[in-house]
Amino acid sequence: MIGFLKGEVFFKESNYIILDVKGVGYKVLTASDVLNKARKDSPLALFIYTYVREDNISLFGFLESQDLKLFENLIGVSGIGPKTAMSIFSQGSRSQIISAIAAADTSFFSGVPRLGKKNAQKIIIELKNKFSGIGEFDLSGEDMSGSEEIIIALKGFGFTNKEIHDAIRKVKKDGQQIAETIRLALKYLGK
Repeated sequence: MIGFLKGEVFFKESNYIILDVKGVGYKVLTASDVLNKARKDSPLALFIYTYVREDNISLFGFLESQDLKLFENLIGVSGIGPKTAMSIFSQGSRSQIISAIAAADTSFFSGVPRLGKKNAQKIIIELKNKFSGIGEFDLSGEDMSGSEEIIIALKGFGFTNKEIHDAIRKVKKDGQQIAETIRLALKYLGK
């Protein structure tokens, strides 16, 4: 199973790129954020989801591992296939998708082809608990906005909302890079 590819963009189309990895061209279906970044003959590294069926093997590419994790959560919802999930990513960014799920905003999903209102509701019902409270996460009244990516990353490591909140409050400083905040939070949580 392919999990990561790094190479040069050989060809770009409306919903996929062909990535040249040492002379082998991989067709990778992508969302608009990847297509916007991809430039012919420029290096590109993608996290890959390999989808295998009897008659088809498809690769879906993402710039960040958190996008891949959200994609896997989306296709884990019954009735949501990888192409529909990729269309959701073309509708908005990871934080917009998570916010729409947490806020139970079915209108966000209305422009996604092949999704429909019932499947949008199913996504919200099945995934809301995983992403709920990301915006109003802090019970002490402190603002946690702007920490969504940090919260998602730390949740991926299995920490509870309270542990994550305590760590962010302790280590986050104004102007600090997200990666640095995550590193410091993991160090704090590892004590």
